Amino acid sequence: MAIKSRPLSLTMRVVLFVAVTVIACLTLVATLINSSIKHHFFQQDSSELHVINQSIELVLTQHYKSNLKLKNELSNAVAGHHGVYYQVNTAKGDLIFQSSERDFSDFVMSAKASTGFNRNNITSWQNDTHTYRALVSNLSTGQQQYKITTAIDMSFHLHFLNQFQQSLWAIMFGSAVLILLVAWFAIHQGLNPLRGLSQKMHDIQTNKMDVRLDENKVPIELVNMVQSFNSMLDRLQGEFIRLSNFSSDIAHELRTPLTNIITQTQVGLSKKRQLLEYQELLFSNLEELERLTKMVSDMLWLAKTQNGLVKPVQNTLKSHDEIEALFEYFDALAEDSLITFKKKGQNLCFYCDKLHFRQLLSNLLSNAIRYAPKGSSITVNSEIFTADKICISVINTGERIPSEHLPYLFDRFYRPDKSRQRHSDGAGLGLAIVKALAQANSGDVEVSSNNQTTSFKVFFNLAKS
Repeated sequence: MAIKSRPLSLTMRVVLFVAVTVIACLTLVATLINSSIKHHFFQQDSSELHVINQSIELVLTQHYKSNLKLKNELSNAVAGHHGVYYQVNTAKGDLIFQSSERDFSDFVMSAKASTGFNRNNITSWQNDTHTYRALVSNLSTGQQQYKITTAIDMSFHLHFLNQFQQSLWAIMFGSAVLILLVAWFAIHQGLNPLRGLSQKMHDIQTNKMDVRLDENKVPIELVNMVQSFNSMLDRLQGEFIRLSNFSSDIAHELRTPLTNIITQTQVGLSKKRQLLEYQELLFSNLEELERLTKMVSDMLWLAKTQNGLVKPVQNTLKSHDEIEALFEYFDALAEDSLITFKKKGQNLCFYCDKLHFRQLLSNLLSNAIRYAPKGSSITVNSEIFTADKICISVINTGERIPSEHLPYLFDRFYRPDKSRQRHSDGAGLGLAIVKALAQANSGDVEVSSNNQTTSFKVFFNLAKS
């Protein structure tokens, strides 16, 4: 089994990036400085060689009666230059004059000679332990051909460069270490807000779900993260409240029929009774058990729908046809409450599973009949909502539903009334089933309520003609 290694820490990643960048920059700077110094020494030496070469050419262009006189003039041609050497040979290589005991004859024969001074022909030449920057040039006076060799001892320059490079690399190394330490400290300090947020997140418990992080007290880079975390807490708090309410409500819904069954059974067993009384007791218990069975079945169906296990068979339905069919079904129930049905809007075609739509609209109509005042009307309206959506609304008059309860009406077992007294045989799953049916058919639901009416709206995909 492969062991996954932990990713590098943020501090280490940034420090490594800084280290690579600093090393590259310092190396480039050191290289440029070293190259600049070498170029400076070359320019300095070439200028000095140029002066020496001109002085020797000036002597050689003069006419002398004897070679001794020429040598004397050549020996005095250059003055005030330290570490400078020059030598004059004939075109065939015969030595005429050399300023010191150092012999450059081998260099003269191997080096490329130029006519007059040519900076590009300056080369380095090493003899024993000495290194020279030297140039060989040809000079023609009409009477004689000469090879002039001028050289400068580079030992001092090389020693200086060696010492400078050692000092430079030591400074660069120290600077790199210092920069990395400062970078690590800065990153460590910069991550303090993250550590603070982590501690605050750790302190949030289920009994402190209302705590939120203050985005005004974090750096701008962390504002988006704090906003996302607060949004997550809002969702979690909402779901936690729904779960708490669901647990309380389902406990109440199960307690009522179970209490009825237990109480009736205890009363029935308290003394001997007639057969008819026992039959009535069993029928009463059967009603409560059937209610429990329906509740459990609805809960299982909701669980399947929310997990995508219910696959609707979508057909093209006509809104008016389906609404009229359900009006006929609920006519008797509406007459008992002196309620009338009204149909409005266009006869629109839309996509939905036929059985699902009828169950959905049945739940909304029965809910409207339950809460509509006697003698009022219930309106079902169908209209185009957007270019590809239709809206079917079920509107009834009655008491206004407080706005704080509206987001939770489609939750299972949710009760807007705190008394927990249900005035009908409903189990509190009707609107939850409405939402599940709508979403299973690629639709959605919403509710609004004011002082005059309460409206439940269901949205479906419009069928293209």
